[in-house]
Amino acid sequence: MQTLRDLFGRPVLPVLGLVALLVAGCAQVGTASLTFWDLVWTIVVLFFWMMALWIFIALFGDIFRRNDLSGVMKAVWIFVLFVLPFLGALIYIITRPKMTAQDVEMLTQAQAAQKAAAGVTPADQIATLNQLKESGAITIPEYEALKKKAIEG
Repeated sequence: MQTLRDLFGRPVLPVLGLVALLVAGCAQVGTASLTFWDLVWTIVVLFFWMMALWIFIALFGDIFRRNDLSGVMKAVWIFVLFVLPFLGALIYIITRPKMTAQDVEMLTQAQAAQKAAAGVTPADQIATLNQLKESGAITIPEYEALKKKAIEG
């Protein structure tokens, strides 16, 4: 038997919260306590609040992930983000280099992996299979099956 978490997963929880707010708000639409536009305003505020939280989570992750910042500078940036959240986030985003040495290294590794994966052609695979067949590492039926697989892609 599946649990609710298996059926819905975590991303549904914020949506369920908004649905609950909508149902509670719609029950009181037209009364003096909560109007339809109060509900719309609440949804807009919640959207921007979640967006701000996501920005801060992304900035904290970026600060801790960077190799070019010392531990002291990481602590300074975290302190600035706690003391002056929005101004600190804006300053960090402006002063952060567009491409750090770590970014260049990760990009180079990704490109090398892509070239290595794309560099093996069916002809290279068949040549390797010929060498394995001649050395006796694989039998002729295995060679034929692997050759067919290499040609098919």
